[in-house]
Amino acid sequence: MSKVLVAGIGNVFFGDDGFGVEVAQRLAGTLPPDAKVEDYGIRAVHLAFELSQYEACIVADCMPRGGTPGTLYVVVPEIDGTRAKPPDAHGIDIASVLDTVQEISGTLPRIVIVGCEPETIEPGMQLSPSVAAAVPGAIALIRDLVDNQAWRTS
Repeated sequence: MSKVLVAGIGNVFFGDDGFGVEVAQRLAGTLPPDAKVEDYGIRAVHLAFELSQYEACIVADCMPRGGTPGTLYVVVPEIDGTRAKPPDAHGIDIASVLDTVQEISGTLPRIVIVGCEPETIEPGMQLSPSVAAAVPGAIALIRDLVDNQAWRTS
């Protein structure tokens, strides 16, 4: 079994929201054997069930935080015990996914999010130029995280 899951999430029909999917597609088949890459798109419940099988997970996702479009973020989500909304079959919210994992297995793997500031999440099937240019940097960050054992166990 793989120890690390790299989960690309997002909706490819809404411009830069497809960032995580693009990252996962480009990473597929290129990581060490103890890492699995998967494009989850908007399948929140599927991701929740899968997470209970891993020691650690790196999530690639569009992450609006008010920065310059294309800015990359590395975030460890805070789990405060507050119940998020239930997973939605038509979208994905990482907080609801993590709550569902806790309900299923009682524990969460280590989670790190590699996020990218979007330029647009309007309907459309292409990443904006600034977010497309950030994909190689996100791939490099994820490769470094996969190789770095310390974050998985601390």
